[in-house]
Amino acid sequence: MSLYQAVRPLLFRFGGGDPETAHEWTLKCLERLSAWPGLVQALQRRYGVPEAARVVFGLRFPSPVGLAAGMDKDARALPAWRGLGFGFVEVGTVTRHPQPGNPKPRLFRLPASEAIINRMGFNNQGAAALATRLSALGPMPFPVGISLGKSKITPLDAAVDDYLASLRILYRYGDYFAVNVSSPNTPGLRGLQDQTRLTELLGALQAEARVLAGVDLPKPLLVKLAPDLDEAGIAGVLEVCERHRIAGVIATNTTTGRYGLASADAVMANETGGLSGRPLNARACEVVRFIGTETGGRLPVVGVGGILDVADALRLFDAGASLVQLYTGLVYRGPDLVRRIGLAVAPTGHGHPRVNGSGRWGGSG
Repeated sequence: MSLYQAVRPLLFRFGGGDPETAHEWTLKCLERLSAWPGLVQALQRRYGVPEAARVVFGLRFPSPVGLAAGMDKDARALPAWRGLGFGFVEVGTVTRHPQPGNPKPRLFRLPASEAIINRMGFNNQGAAALATRLSALGPMPFPVGISLGKSKITPLDAAVDDYLASLRILYRYGDYFAVNVSSPNTPGLRGLQDQTRLTELLGALQAEARVLAGVDLPKPLLVKLAPDLDEAGIAGVLEVCERHRIAGVIATNTTTGRYGLASADAVMANETGGLSGRPLNARACEVVRFIGTETGGRLPVVGVGGILDVADALRLFDAGASLVQLYTGLVYRGPDLVRRIGLAVAPTGHGHPRVNGSGRWGGSG
């Protein structure tokens, strides 16, 4: 049994069993730890893995295992995440305006299903505060993605200006930017996946990125998809992405569906919000595979959804993902999960298939 598995029952009871209280306490601990380079190095000695670098959409990732958006919205603990073995971190989702998010309670564990339901509502300190923090931290030894979302107070018709403002404020600090149009917890947000609205949004963001880049190549823009789109809807989004030379797709966000849940979680399943965790893995694999087929492999995919063990991650890589991200798996399995996946895809990966530098499957390692 790992140390995390031993302490998890205590963590799950922390704050009277409220998941958001436990999340905040954990994040505060990692934030404090991040201020001590010696402690970060000690973490890295425990959880670090052999180099498994690859280049995807023009960026070098020391490992293909990243932290998904939502865990560290305001970039409070970036050094610690590298110490825990992550090869990249996506902060946010951040909005132009600071916002408290939805009323509490808004985060719920479904332990029998190894799942979480959240209706956080993009609670964050805003784009300007994030820029200040990233400026103080300076460059990181791994790519930092920034997930951009629409402020709740901004009408849908003004969404483009809202995203553009955040991009301008944060452009110098992100290595890539994820356009989140798929969270189920901001009213109307998923309407931005409509081809007409998405065309306007991505066209404006790409044009602004070119201006902000000056003589350099624009930084990669990615689009984060909902798992609840049907194949026609996904194909429509992909067509817009390819037309606007979007660098990649993140598949997938949380789902409003309630499939694959254990009967012991039936009461909690009635909570509104997006479902993540074990039940989402099969659907995430389907979406990743469909994207590869639909685009002929031209569009790199970051696979996220229901990675609770090495096999779940390998299924996403097999489906065509170039990189993967964790969130709920970290809650249930702890940082040893990051290390195990990292070892499985490293060049010395104990006989597992591995991903080569292009993000495609290589030979046995």
